Amino acid sequence: MHFLQRNIVLFLMSLLALSSVAQQKITYAEHIRPILQQHCISCHRPNDIGPFSLLTYEDAAPRAGFIEHVTSTKYMPPWRADSSFSHFKNENLLSENEIALIKRWVEDGREKGKIKKNEKAVQPENPSLITSTSNEVELKRFSMKNAYLIPGNSKEQFRYFHISFDNKEPLYVTSIRFIPGNKKLVHHSRVMTDTTLSLSGIDGMSADDTATYAFQSKPLSDPFLFGWVPGNNRIQFPAQTAKTFYPHTDLLLNIHYAPSPVQEKDSSMVEIGFLKTPQQREIKTITITEEAISNPPFFIKAERTAKFYMKYDPLEEDISLISIMPHMHLLGKSFRAFAITPDGELVKLIHIPAWDFNWQMSYTYPRYVKLPKGTIIYAEGEYDNTSKNPRNPYQPAKDIGLGWGTKDEMMNLVLYFVKYQEGDENVIL
Repeated sequence: MHFLQRNIVLFLMSLLALSSVAQQKITYAEHIRPILQQHCISCHRPNDIGPFSLLTYEDAAPRAGFIEHVTSTKYMPPWRADSSFSHFKNENLLSENEIALIKRWVEDGREKGKIKKNEKAVQPENPSLITSTSNEVELKRFSMKNAYLIPGNSKEQFRYFHISFDNKEPLYVTSIRFIPGNKKLVHHSRVMTDTTLSLSGIDGMSADDTATYAFQSKPLSDPFLFGWVPGNNRIQFPAQTAKTFYPHTDLLLNIHYAPSPVQEKDSSMVEIGFLKTPQQREIKTITITEEAISNPPFFIKAERTAKFYMKYDPLEEDISLISIMPHMHLLGKSFRAFAITPDGELVKLIHIPAWDFNWQMSYTYPRYVKLPKGTIIYAEGEYDNTSKNPRNPYQPAKDIGLGWGTKDEMMNLVLYFVKYQEGDENVIL
């Protein structure tokens, strides 16, 4: 009886607490400002890539209804990976409680509340500012050879740009940041590396130009070094690790420009942090491409859907995964990757149930993920090449095969890893 009475009391106390919260006035200062600071202002601040700032109450209040809509529909913040399948360090999701708070704030009249005097203000960051060099890391910026004139024809542009390093010795990369020159029109970018010294002629070419196929005969050293979308501005590798740029590494940028009715210029840059001394652990790359598809050919007929499967040969050593990046184009529908260890353990790597070409990024794990020797990595990609797909670049649909161009298709999976060391599973990245 005593146990029952105690539980009844606890239950009643919980109801009272919930009632108190329900009656509480929701204000910007106490409830909404922390949500925007944590999830939104990395993009939505002055001189950054968001179309408007959300730094202050005066910024947020007039847009409250819009904020409520895009958060309740989970369109914003943009996070496409399934958090019930696997978690990531850079995960950016609103909780159901946070979504409900925004909704209630709008319904309650968008009250400002009082910001505490000792509460630290969030300073806007201008990504065009030069970042200082530390004792361990030297930051260098590499710009496009020439400013690109975005035509004022109200059509999307997908362009390649070549940047030469001409390094004679290996370089050790600890961070990569893409800095869009035209924040209004640069929609996303893919950063790749090449060591063949044969791609300078692709500079400025359109991805739709069939002449680009002549540059695709040799494999790139890193076909997806880094994928930039708004909110995924930078990748920072774990302490004591670095990616090696071997001699004569060149950068290749594939930039997507939004349509513009008037001519504008872009001079985007890549900022790279180089370690001043060689790294203790070298980051290597597993790149799984269409050649690994087990049900070829990689070809999607018009008005058809398709599903392809990739399999990577058993690992030859124990490794520790750092990050993962899937890649498809406009016909992509869903993507899933997992691994099977020699003991039969299933390791869930990533699941993107609704592929979005506009929001591709590198997903960093919160801890190293150990994959033992003999593990096999699998991936599945679904495609929709029907006229019902609003993202289909052709209306009516056409047969589509493999190619770098946005109107072609690809199926890649890029994983960064280091050789496994005892205790990696407990290291927080």
